[in-house]
Amino acid sequence: MENQEETEELKLLAEWKRKKGGFRASMFIFVLSALDNMGFVANMVSLVLYFYGVMHFDLSSSANTLTNFMGSTFLLSLVGGFISDTYLNRFTTCLIFGSLEVLALAMVTFQAASDHLHPNACGKSSCMKGGIGFMFYTSLSLLALGIGGVRGSMAAFGADQFEEKDPNEAKALASFFNWLLLSSTLGAITGVTGVVWVSTQRAWHWGFFIITIASSIGFVTLALGKPFYRIKTPGDSPIIRIAQVIVVAFKNRKLSEPGSHEELYEMSDKDATVEKIVHTKQMRFLDKAAILQENMKPQPWKVCTVTQVEEVKILTRMLPIVASTIIMNTCLAQLQTFSVQQGNTMNLKLGSFTVPASSIPVIPLIFISILVPIYELFFVPFARKITNHPSGITQLQRVGVGLVLSVISMTVAGIVEVKRRDQGNHLQV
Repeated sequence: MENQEETEELKLLAEWKRKKGGFRASMFIFVLSALDNMGFVANMVSLVLYFYGVMHFDLSSSANTLTNFMGSTFLLSLVGGFISDTYLNRFTTCLIFGSLEVLALAMVTFQAASDHLHPNACGKSSCMKGGIGFMFYTSLSLLALGIGGVRGSMAAFGADQFEEKDPNEAKALASFFNWLLLSSTLGAITGVTGVVWVSTQRAWHWGFFIITIASSIGFVTLALGKPFYRIKTPGDSPIIRIAQVIVVAFKNRKLSEPGSHEELYEMSDKDATVEKIVHTKQMRFLDKAAILQENMKPQPWKVCTVTQVEEVKILTRMLPIVASTIIMNTCLAQLQTFSVQQGNTMNLKLGSFTVPASSIPVIPLIFISILVPIYELFFVPFARKITNHPSGITQLQRVGVGLVLSVISMTVAGIVEVKRRDQGNHLQV
């Protein structure tokens, strides 16, 4: 009787585990994405004016400070990803770095609200000094670290809620990223309209206060969803696995390659912890990392598996794609800095309503919020019937379309800027 009860309990427990994850768990992540991105994008487009008007940076220094902050944020996402993959799980990483983000936002709010924490205008590129400068740069550094840590783990944590090997969940995973983009876009629209208007038309500290409260609610919501999540145990960091291949391949550079790739080291099916990847003939110099020398025991940093080597080959093949997106992010940097500054010099009246210059990015955000549901609900099902791909079209094709559209948009922006400049020069004459 007791054994039967234990069996029933185990079945119920297994059924409960199967019910975890999926879109029910993702809803908590969507809420965090919307609320957190509301503040992130609002800061992204308005901080350049805050630096210029309140903190008394000159135009170029305010733009450089913002781009340095944004660059640090994205680079620090590698730290969040590394920690969540190796030491902490992704859920815990999100909450820890989220706490740092909320603390930094509270510091920014306090400094914006306190006139004695604002530097005096000095006619230089930067007027930061003493305790004012220390608090300013400390809060920005903590904010970059917090946001970077969250962004390095949140999307991956959402992907953990779906099993890629299950065909149905693989389709749901593709849809998850589309809905994640939509939720972050809706939050961004609120940020660049409502929050930016409060910051620029009422008071900067009230805008930062709204962002602080919204982010706090977002992370509390994430924590409340813990019973519904699939929380995966951390394993080997991808960064360490890549470093191992590079280091071992360099150590073995003088060794001759074996006659057949079957002589390269690979774990047995029983011992393998990840799905094996078939050997390819490209970048053969990396194969030397998988040479197991005589009288050597398989150990990390001494020999790598074929699968591990192939992972590095895949990443290497992706480098041209990564490099191409640098141009697109350069376009986004212009939209966040000089486009806002240029708009601030123009007529911002729309009837009796003053449109904040920082709200200019709402235009592409509105288009994204319209196009994502159309893409997910109409285009993807139609494309799946033709391509049999879970996402309708491949990620590479999506990147290519985005790059082409970014080229077209910057061409139009350049033409408009020439017209604006000529009109300004004509009025001065």
